[in-house]
Amino acid sequence: MTLPQLLSIATLIGMMALFIWGRFRYDVTAIIALLVALLLGIVKPGDAFRGFSDDIVIIVGSALVISAAVQRSGVVERALRRVGRRVTRVRSQLLVLAGSVGVASALVKNIGALAMLMPASFQMAKKNDASPSVFLMPMSFAALLGGLMTLVGTSPNIIVSRAREQMTGEPFGMFDYTPVGLGLFVIGLIYLRFAYRLIPRDRRAAPTMGEALDITAYVTEVVLTPGSPAVGETVQAFLDRHEGEVTMTQLLRAGMRSAPLPDTELREGDTLILGGEPDALERVIAGDRLAYEGEAREKAQERRDKENGREKNGDAGEVGVIEAVVNVGSRLEGQTAGGLNLQRLFGVNLIAISRRGERLARRLANTVLRAGDVVVLQGPLDTMPEKLRELGCLPLAERDLRLGSRRATWLPISILAVAMFLTAMGWVPVAVAFFAAAGLVMATGAISPRDAYDHVEWPILIMLGALIPVSDSLRTTGASDVIATWLAQFATTLPAWGAVALILAAAMAVTPFLNNAATVLVMAPIAAQFAGDLGYRPEAFLMATAVGAGCDFLTPIGHQCNTLVLGPGGYRFGDYARLGAPLSLLVLVLGTPLILFFWPLA
Repeated sequence: MTLPQLLSIATLIGMMALFIWGRFRYDVTAIIALLVALLLGIVKPGDAFRGFSDDIVIIVGSALVISAAVQRSGVVERALRRVGRRVTRVRSQLLVLAGSVGVASALVKNIGALAMLMPASFQMAKKNDASPSVFLMPMSFAALLGGLMTLVGTSPNIIVSRAREQMTGEPFGMFDYTPVGLGLFVIGLIYLRFAYRLIPRDRRAAPTMGEALDITAYVTEVVLTPGSPAVGETVQAFLDRHEGEVTMTQLLRAGMRSAPLPDTELREGDTLILGGEPDALERVIAGDRLAYEGEAREKAQERRDKENGREKNGDAGEVGVIEAVVNVGSRLEGQTAGGLNLQRLFGVNLIAISRRGERLARRLANTVLRAGDVVVLQGPLDTMPEKLRELGCLPLAERDLRLGSRRATWLPISILAVAMFLTAMGWVPVAVAFFAAAGLVMATGAISPRDAYDHVEWPILIMLGALIPVSDSLRTTGASDVIATWLAQFATTLPAWGAVALILAAAMAVTPFLNNAATVLVMAPIAAQFAGDLGYRPEAFLMATAVGAGCDFLTPIGHQCNTLVLGPGGYRFGDYARLGAPLSLLVLVLGTPLILFFWPLA
């Protein structure tokens, strides 16, 4: 073995040691590895940053933006809520949640699918008076298994596809992963359906800032728009359809206020004063296509201005919402929003009010605000800090508050479906299709550029860009050939299925400490060379690498999905192995024959 080969292997071993140590975040560890590789000369300066222009970085970043847009649409969340009304047992709910997140993970990146469906798990857990930990870890594992079913479900599949293209000139297609991935997904669902009891029952997340502040009872004012499903319903039917998640304190019709009697029929143009938690209010308003009263009034004024030739010029900037508390001495204290002309003078709308210990029933514009009231204000985000200072309001710790934000329901899913179809037919490369889809969801307003960039996991992209040249040093120095030769010598005593199982086990053993994408970057060239040395076709070994790298069920650090549920589930490090070790064994024992059945060695 030559010195460059030894240095390449030593660099990767040192990088793995840093991952295990955990002193530095994974992206920083990747940067350190790249700098060391440059210093040692195993990566040339001209090749140091070529990883950042790789298609993998574009595909992963674009998939995260698309996932965020689909998540904001709320379509999947609403569909699950309808199913949840009929499914009441914990085991059945777990199967629905895990199955849904697995199927969604085949369409979007698995971490995006998991993030998209986590709110539904919190709702189901709350209804059962149970901890979300019952659902979250099984959902994470189902997301990992579901991601194995398509090319774009998880990063390892994309990297392995490129490795096959380099070897044979033909990459794996969008659904080449489906037979093996679907089989393992079904096996995993059956296991999780019965084994979820291995999760300790006392696991609960620490209270969030929002829970600590206990800001839940908001009141908002909405208008029934044409085409709303609430038009023609009675008040009682409206409340029953939303399962009592919101209350109706007042109904205003033609300027007259009345108590919302159960048999009162709702009409187009009615103004409703609704109360409830922010998420519940947002779901009801978005699902029933209701309009915030402030927005309706603003649009009416804009129409009048346009008719009178006073149309606004310029761009008001990105509109969003901010949660703030009315401070002592604020200009809002002792005043009403209507009296202050908030929209006209300050360019903001009052969307909702929360007052502790009191149930508000007046119209928002007529409610006298007090110090300590929590308000949700809507307006241009770039000027909002200045407006809050003028009003004397203090912004609260940032929460994921969608109340007052707009949803584009089916648009992002339609864009994603078109991108999937184009790539499946082979008409457009995956990177181009997903980059275009990410651009379209921003251009069409399905997600704002600010939110899109917030949802991109930049540390993951940095890690990928830095690790690509480092892992490729195994190939350029010939170290991968040496390692593959060693493995081939060891595998000469094994049957064919044992050689595939060896690669699968090696990838599963490494990914908890190296990160799944990094594992594939290191293992794919070794597996390909390994197959060549044994005289076999490379597809089964590459597929085993993808499956092994995508199946980290032992630790919270090997995959972002496991990390994502660590805090909300209140899990400990060892909890993952309790549920995940038997599942890992199942994947190894049953995954090997599945791979060989669909991808013969000869």
